[in-house]
Amino acid sequence: MTALSPRFELSWPFLVVAPLLAVLIAGGYALKASFVDGASNGIVASGPQTITIAPRTFSYRAPGEYTRGGYAVDAPMLTISATQPLTIMKHQVAKRDYARCVADGACAPPEPEFSTPDTHDMPATGINYADAHAYAAWLSRQTGEIWTLPTDEQLAFAAGSRFPDDALGRVGGTSRADRWLETYRRETARNAARAPVPKPLGAFGENEFGLTDFGGNVWEWTTTCYRRIALERADQIADEGTTCGVQLVAGQHRAAMVFFVRNPKGGGCAVGAPPDNLGFRLVKDTRWYAPLLVALRTRGLLP
Repeated sequence: MTALSPRFELSWPFLVVAPLLAVLIAGGYALKASFVDGASNGIVASGPQTITIAPRTFSYRAPGEYTRGGYAVDAPMLTISATQPLTIMKHQVAKRDYARCVADGACAPPEPEFSTPDTHDMPATGINYADAHAYAAWLSRQTGEIWTLPTDEQLAFAAGSRFPDDALGRVGGTSRADRWLETYRRETARNAARAPVPKPLGAFGENEFGLTDFGGNVWEWTTTCYRRIALERADQIADEGTTCGVQLVAGQHRAAMVFFVRNPKGGGCAVGAPPDNLGFRLVKDTRWYAPLLVALRTRGLLP
């Protein structure tokens, strides 16, 4: 067996240590240059109640619309091994909390279809994707923590058994007519079962991890863009398109919503039955270097 060259033996520690030193130095520079706000710079609120979900391996239906020969087919099941815990809001963002952001001039007013009390225990609805992002930025400034919208995968990880599987499966055969009829039947049943008026936080109970109200009548925004994947006969990808600005929302089922829509009944649902209401919850980035990454991205120094 050929021995490793002395050059490789001497250089590999630098490949590990040099990036770490660069991060530490950049971190110190960022703090000194006010790239990262410290505790003395306007932190005025404590963070919301959260739960932390331990790493595990889980399966869920891949996001996106899959077709073969121009007709819809079930997306594949994915098996994900999450190696890090996830810290996420236990509850959806409340109406009262969102109103504080509006009062500060950092968030746009919501456009809910239904009149509900302005109490701490009602979820904020009538929220579009940009509104949710604005709230996350405001909350991050208020708390000195890093809050972001979840990805579809993170929401599936947190929702556990409540995350929807929209597969049609083998419905009386494999013909296109069978699948179309099953899709029609399912959408009709969803419309008949709707109870769209928002209910107080906690009304739909908790899942096995303590996450409340997922799968109730408030769908939640994610950062995952809508994808359309065309498959060949051997399930190889023949064509793929991603449309950002059309985001996945998840609740009783998934749907793809245009980013500026606040009232889903008024249109803007690109794929799937319209949600009853649009709201959100946030995940907290607990990595020690998260503030530095955000600061560098804000200044265009990182993608």
